[in-house]
Amino acid sequence: MLDTPLCDFGLTLNGSKLLKEMEGLYRELESRGLNFRPHGWLSDCWFCPDGVPGFAIPFYLVHPRLMRLEKAHMLEIDGNSTEARAKLLRHETAHALANAYRLHLKQSWRRRFGRASKAYPESYLPRPYSRNYVLHLDHWYAQSHPAEDWAETFSVWLDPNSRWRENYRDWPAIKKLNYVDELMKEIAGTTPPVRSKKQVDSISTLRITLREYYAEKQTRLQLDLPRFHEQQLRQIFPAAGGNKNETAAHFIRRLRREAINTVARWTSESRYRIHLTIEDMIRHCEEMNLHAAHDREQTKIALIASLVMLYMGSLRSGTSRLAI
Repeated sequence: MLDTPLCDFGLTLNGSKLLKEMEGLYRELESRGLNFRPHGWLSDCWFCPDGVPGFAIPFYLVHPRLMRLEKAHMLEIDGNSTEARAKLLRHETAHALANAYRLHLKQSWRRRFGRASKAYPESYLPRPYSRNYVLHLDHWYAQSHPAEDWAETFSVWLDPNSRWRENYRDWPAIKKLNYVDELMKEIAGTTPPVRSKKQVDSISTLRITLREYYAEKQTRLQLDLPRFHEQQLRQIFPAAGGNKNETAAHFIRRLRREAINTVARWTSESRYRIHLTIEDMIRHCEEMNLHAAHDREQTKIALIASLVMLYMGSLRSGTSRLAI
């Protein structure tokens, strides 16, 4: 199965739960008076091409076995739950709607968000406590690019449960939300000038195998990987060797799943990247012959707290940036 090209799986949105979730998205748009229905197609990831009033959806989301493989290889699924998919559908709809109505060409749009034509960076350094941007997707994604700032702001505006007027009333980001509200009232009931049904990199055209797909994703996530210094590891595992002390490597292996889940929840970091950092820790602990102290609970707290600080610290210092 891993050596099968993606185009040979015969996958389609028809009959999938995603198609029903798209219909739910259309109802949200209709409730706001918008005469716009983005089209969707399967590809290798979530994306909306420039100029296209529609968006791509990851192929694995339409088949439970492919979802299990994605989880096994990447340790998480981008759109695993109904709530997560709803967020992503709104986000991509924002891009598609901007293309359909050419919103990014408006001077008022540029004054609020910047130029959509600005080149996308390979990575970005977020400011986690900034109130100039809304919070919607993980990784403070609104801060990555003007087009993503727009998409995240629109998503919060569209979400019927966001209570954006109340939750953002004391944030500078409320100005962007009010702008979106005004802009959507302007285009409500109008037909979008761009109505293309173009599909870019549709699953039916992708010759890459499943194995190559995973290898490419994993390689990309290995860039700028945060690592512990020797002294930091000795602070977490200060005990001397001996039969009564568990080796640090064994201790980390036992807590690997809990550590990955906890650190991912607190930092919004990729589980696969956290897994790689932990593997690197294990190798160094074995080389240094480190051992855990008798107080296992305190050692667990020190381990997880150190991982959280490692990732948050690398973001604040700029030594590690979030990939686009």
